Amino acid sequence: MSRTAHHAVSPAARLRQGCPLTLTVHDLRFSARARAEAERAGRRVRPRPVRRRAVIRRLPRLMGDPSVARWAAQEERRARARLRTAVRAAVRTPAGADHPDVLPARHRRAALWLA
Repeated sequence: MSRTAHHAVSPAARLRQGCPLTLTVHDLRFSARARAEAERAGRRVRPRPVRRRAVIRRLPRLMGDPSVARWAAQEERRARARLRTAVRAAVRTPAGADHPDVLPARHRRAALWLA
């Protein structure tokens, strides 16, 4: 007799087969109007539950899609450009003036984690 357990198909396998995956996110949010009303009433803003649904048709990293690598490279170029701009501004400030904050450049892998 076989001892193989029959499991439900994993979401990744379903996407490989072409079946879309529905994801529901439960969150607490408040609108600008609710914030303004709470400010006028002198109380704290009360968030309201929000349920958002998304249909995922493909996962970029599931099948080795190169779009994630392109996106990471583009983010890295933008981060280096922001760093160069901040350093130029810091170098050009006159002595005695407040120096602008120069944030460290983000590593390329930061964009990969967000994929």
